[in-house]
Amino acid sequence: MEGKAPIMRRSALAAIAAIGTASLFLAGCSKADDNKNENGTKSAGANAATKGVVNASDKKGGTVTYEMSDVPDSFDPGNTYYAYMYNLSRLWARPLMTFKPGPGEEGNTLVPDLAAGKGVPSDGGKTWTYKLRPGLKYEDGTPITSKDVKYAVERSNFARDVLSLGPNYFQQFLAGGDKYKGPYKDKSAKGLSSIETPDDTTITFHLKQAFQEFDYLVAAPQTAPVPQAKDKGVDYVKSIVSSGSYKFQSYEDGKQAVLVRNENWDAKTDPLRKQLPNKIVVKLKVNPETIDQDVMAGDAIDLVGTGVQASTQAEVLTDPAKKANTDNTYGGRLVYMAINTKVKPFDKPECRKAVQYAIDKVSVQTAEGGPIRGDVASTVLPPDIPGYAKSDVYASKDSKGDAAKAKAQLKACGASSISTNISARSDRPQEIDAATAIINSLKKVGINATLKQYPSGKYFTDYAGVPKFTVKQNIGLEMMQWGADWPSGYGFLQQILNGKAISQSGNTNLSQYDSADVNALLGKAIGTQDTNERNSLYTQIDKKTMDDAVLVPLTYFKVLLGRPTNYTNLVSTAAFSGQYDYLNIGVASK
Repeated sequence: MEGKAPIMRRSALAAIAAIGTASLFLAGCSKADDNKNENGTKSAGANAATKGVVNASDKKGGTVTYEMSDVPDSFDPGNTYYAYMYNLSRLWARPLMTFKPGPGEEGNTLVPDLAAGKGVPSDGGKTWTYKLRPGLKYEDGTPITSKDVKYAVERSNFARDVLSLGPNYFQQFLAGGDKYKGPYKDKSAKGLSSIETPDDTTITFHLKQAFQEFDYLVAAPQTAPVPQAKDKGVDYVKSIVSSGSYKFQSYEDGKQAVLVRNENWDAKTDPLRKQLPNKIVVKLKVNPETIDQDVMAGDAIDLVGTGVQASTQAEVLTDPAKKANTDNTYGGRLVYMAINTKVKPFDKPECRKAVQYAIDKVSVQTAEGGPIRGDVASTVLPPDIPGYAKSDVYASKDSKGDAAKAKAQLKACGASSISTNISARSDRPQEIDAATAIINSLKKVGINATLKQYPSGKYFTDYAGVPKFTVKQNIGLEMMQWGADWPSGYGFLQQILNGKAISQSGNTNLSQYDSADVNALLGKAIGTQDTNERNSLYTQIDKKTMDDAVLVPLTYFKVLLGRPTNYTNLVSTAAFSGQYDYLNIGVASK
């Protein structure tokens, strides 16, 4: 899933560089551990939330505030594809499965949510059946049924002209999914026949092929129930019906959302949620500097969860007391640049390879905030995703690029120079800085790229994620950041490499890569029961993709989170790109 790039300012780059690589590393135990917070309590120490739950508490009351510098793609659980919204949406939308709150890799543990237990496979993994927990209710007190889960999957995957922002795994893999037109066009009561609901608590999925990781798939918010009678298509976001522990009190598009306790949520049906704060406020379009100030004051959480800005980073890393309230971890993500294979001359592999060799990745790493923000990357899969194998197909001395090899590939491509455009998100200064560093590298070998900036809220719906737009605008290079939809090679690779994932809006396969070999390997992998064999196939896919040079790995993303001292139950989870698990955060006594 797409993760939001960390935000920074150019003016702070010198300050970061001055800190030095050695001091940038946040050790689990440090002198800072002995420092006191502003409220007089002892800090848990740097990286404490990557090892356990910080400020564990069942105290109820108060308001938890989330802040964001832009707007999310959507609060609609069936129309979102950002990691932070997958995380936050569980407060009002319960999927069939979800991830257990826990530090680091413990957070990757799948547990039943709306379902009473894990899926029961049959037919070699082509059929999966789930039973719902008894006594489930919506916020209005009406019962939640399996038919509501079926409808939620149908609306989120089969009405791409209405809801295009989420992934379309179900459309790709359910039997008959290529022919079903979706619930807004299909007015029959039956819906998609490959999703059966024989009674109100049973739902069965029939697939075209074996899918051995299906429990991960149904952990997406797309399986959170939606009552068909209350659905308003794209406008459902204005009146979402909650199945979780909180419900919407108000929603102002582009400004804020306020959630309060759902009185019809029953803890007996939900072993995961604690329903601690009285209110949850999500503030949108907040100045980035203000977010950092509020986080370090202990009074807000950076919703996007990609960490503090560069100026704040320099400040906290040189102040032991502030450093003690930070968490630094891999985010299970790759920062990369997609090379658009449908935009000439990048339809030729030699031209793509010229780009690969030309880029000084260290300059990109510096633009992103230094080593604390990520290690220089050379593979599609990050080190914390199964299937990763160390490799560097386009190696250069100190990862600073090889102009000679780049020019040789350019000559082999039949070009002496290339003129193209590179897209980046206008509200992400860090991403713009990284793109600028790339432009400078490319210029040295005769590839002239012009920066085109688009807002992140529309990046996939209107710009980089619209194939016709990119071709028309000569956008051959596209800045991107990606995290696994679930913690496996397939969960990472499918939506950015499979040709079947390419869509005309909301597309995340920005390279428009459609390799018969890779498509076949992905299909073989997901049907393979043996985990080791499956992971070896993911390694093969990575190698094939790099050989084809369709994306440029830049950095294996790391996050530096400010940990708000006035909040409880803070734990950094691998399930949501290193973000704090938003399910049970509460307010501490001041």
